[in-house]
Amino acid sequence: MKNIILTGDRPTGNLHVGHYVGSLRTRVEMQNNSNYDKFIVLIADAQALTDNSGNPQKVRDNVMEVMLDYIAVGLDPKKVIFAIQSEITALPELTAYYMNLVTLPRVLRNPTVKSEVKMRGYGKSEECGIPVGFANYPISQAADITAFKANLIPVGEDQEPMLEQTREIVKSFNRIYGKEVLVSCKSCLPENEICNRLPGLDGNAKMSKSLNNCIYLSDSPEIIKKKVNSIATFPRALEEPGILENNILFTYLEAFANDEHFVKYYPEFKNLDELKKAYQQGGLGDGRIKKFLNDVLQDVLLPIRTKREEAAKNIKYLLDVLKEGTKEANAIANQTLAEVKEAMGINYFVDNKFEEEVLKKYN
Repeated sequence: MKNIILTGDRPTGNLHVGHYVGSLRTRVEMQNNSNYDKFIVLIADAQALTDNSGNPQKVRDNVMEVMLDYIAVGLDPKKVIFAIQSEITALPELTAYYMNLVTLPRVLRNPTVKSEVKMRGYGKSEECGIPVGFANYPISQAADITAFKANLIPVGEDQEPMLEQTREIVKSFNRIYGKEVLVSCKSCLPENEICNRLPGLDGNAKMSKSLNNCIYLSDSPEIIKKKVNSIATFPRALEEPGILENNILFTYLEAFANDEHFVKYYPEFKNLDELKKAYQQGGLGDGRIKKFLNDVLQDVLLPIRTKREEAAKNIKYLLDVLKEGTKEANAIANQTLAEVKEAMGINYFVDNKFEEEVLKKYN
């Protein structure tokens, strides 16, 4: 079986460090080290419109911002097909067919959908009900994945329920129509479990653009420092033991710091384990930890920001990459759609079979 990688992001704003450790870093590793036949990255503007339908300009404005972030972290146009979701015409048609294979209660009990519904306040009143397009999110994502017959999906842990929904649709379709047309998929998660769901600066369980609790990949050094210093810590006297549980500073250090960072910025300690022990013993203030975290983040984000600034000087090239990638993605998705319609028996005029059947029946 071919290895086809598919992933993507909603263009509702610049990508942040939660995206980076949760999925982007894994994507770059897979791009550089994995055995794969195709690697497709979707800029998921159609999905972004499910909760931004009243502000399509916001989505439009962020398409190239997300593209710049992709290039900045190291995704390579020579190895990756970049495409705009709404320009791939087979996707909404596949979504429509898959909708008949899933019940509404099943979609609404999807943990990711439930979490997003709660976060956005949908369903609190009749005027603030759940948009059908938003509830349909898992099915449209299944269309994205199956259109390219992708089997490897680098995502954050919160997307696993979406992939489970996709696997259910694949199984149902192949069983009902008697052909192994669709391909099942699996998630590719970060090896470091702490990276699966990076908390927000405000302590919220998830870093999120809509909650405005992010450090963005494109943030300036001054903004990064300001955001790090804003992280709330547990009140305590300096001599008192530091608390590691639910400590955002150490969660971020777990995600970003390595032994080389200690050599460069905190030589008093060899590694994070040593720093944790000292912190728990007391006498080590949160201000010093914030300074180290800021040093680490500046070190990680500097080359990303620099590469992003260079890429921004050649936007025409990136536009051409998107155009050609979208054209190639359309060809792949259209082939899958043709196979789906053949399996379902709704490809009426691609050959003479339907005409022959009708004439035989009525003549």
